[in-house]
Amino acid sequence: MKRLWQGLLLAFLLSLLVACGQVATDNEDATGNTGNEEATEEESTNSDLYPLTLTDAIDNEITLEEEPERIVSLIPSNTEITFALGKGERIVGVSDHDNYPEEVQEIEKIGGMELNVELILSLDPDIVLAHELGVSSSQEAFEQLETAGIPVFVVQDAQDIASTYETIETIGQVIGSKEEAEELIAEMEAEFEEIRELTSEIAEEDIRTVFFENSPAPDIYTAGQHTFIHELLEMIHAENAAGEHEGWLALDPEEIIELNPDVIITSYGAYIENPEEEVLSRNGFDVVEAVANERVYDIDADLITRSGPRLTEGAKELAEAVYPELFDEE
Repeated sequence: MKRLWQGLLLAFLLSLLVACGQVATDNEDATGNTGNEEATEEESTNSDLYPLTLTDAIDNEITLEEEPERIVSLIPSNTEITFALGKGERIVGVSDHDNYPEEVQEIEKIGGMELNVELILSLDPDIVLAHELGVSSSQEAFEQLETAGIPVFVVQDAQDIASTYETIETIGQVIGSKEEAEELIAEMEAEFEEIRELTSEIAEEDIRTVFFENSPAPDIYTAGQHTFIHELLEMIHAENAAGEHEGWLALDPEEIIELNPDVIITSYGAYIENPEEEVLSRNGFDVVEAVANERVYDIDADLITRSGPRLTEGAKELAEAVYPELFDEE
């Protein structure tokens, strides 16, 4: 009888082991993996997007066989966008002008207006993210890189927020971050909308005129229509004192005095000590409303002129400078 019970117990254990093995096999068949299915899915998602063929800003057709693992960026805006899309660790070379985020200080510098082609080649990039503004000065360098088999993708020169969104979307496609690009654009749109809603409380008679200075005297450059500055001023419900002009232009001090802006914004504090005082102490400017009321403020130029994700931060700083009372109430 004892042997009979032992035999039955052994048979039960064997049947249990077989059943467990069958469950494991069924699970593997259902998922195609055993515990690593999530990682495999993530690895294969972007591989489905390549080979990828895109046309860049100068109508060159670029084909990428695989998702780029090593990227060289030739302009700060491309770099900032790539970092914002979660692929900053793949950047192996940046321009001498790159300063954000902090990590770029540890990345190889490949030149400014003049590119170090040999250094770029030594970095063995899968793609070079160039910019429309550098085409004429770097055409020979681009040709050398392309001859060496390195694709050069020229990103458009974004001059407004809409084209900045397009640039983010394009770079997202190139580097395999299409979904992240869509999310980033949605975040920017929401942040801009918050600023619009807040400043929409300004009554018509309280709207302030703003004069923007991109450089100090004697060559004072400002921004007219079809610039980021003009668009951001409209967004925060302020009036561009130079709004009758187009693009970037220089104005004489006498013309600025005649415009009599309520606020003056400078953007050259990075290389001029105390830019506010430079404006406040100008001869004849004591009659200007902005100077008389000491409404002269400096804002980091990168935040309000660089076509990237930090434009929302620039818009908020601009709104705080022009309408500080709105933010005091927050």
